[in-house]
Amino acid sequence: MPPKTKIDREQIVQQALELVRQGGEAALNARSIATALGCSTQPIFSHFHSMQALRETVIVTAGEVYARMVEQEFATGNYPPYKASGMAYIRFAEQEKCLFRLLFMRDRAGEATEDTSLEPLYAYIQEKWGIDRETALLFHLEMWGFVHGIASMLVTGYYTPDWTLIDRMLTDVFTALGWRFGRKE
Repeated sequence: MPPKTKIDREQIVQQALELVRQGGEAALNARSIATALGCSTQPIFSHFHSMQALRETVIVTAGEVYARMVEQEFATGNYPPYKASGMAYIRFAEQEKCLFRLLFMRDRAGEATEDTSLEPLYAYIQEKWGIDRETALLFHLEMWGFVHGIASMLVTGYYTPDWTLIDRMLTDVFTALGWRFGRKE
């Protein structure tokens, strides 16, 4: 009898992530993961004490996929840092619809939503427009509401991306908010 194949934690997470990519969060269940890996559900529960624990790990892993996309957008140098973050968010929505839904369109009531990785963006806004941190946070919230709206339209199929227009729209809103909140350039 051949030895049993060992299924490790990373294989489970990657398979779960792929299932979410293909079928959304509803596809995330022990049976579908086990079937895709060609094993029983036992290896899943030997690495994760519950499906909720696996779900949380998949969310973190999806966040890492998103972070890599943001890094790639920054590395291109095509946009200033703040705009690059918005373009990456929208591009992620277009290219990874199900992961976008998992990360940014799930019920987050009761979750901590403060993100310290945004601090450099707040600092950029403060410096660019000569505003204080509190105003920069409001600026970002209004800008991000706009960016999330575009991303949501792409995810739901309401809007087909026209990247030149999206680029222009982000510039227009950024400039308008700058004039509203900051110094006049």
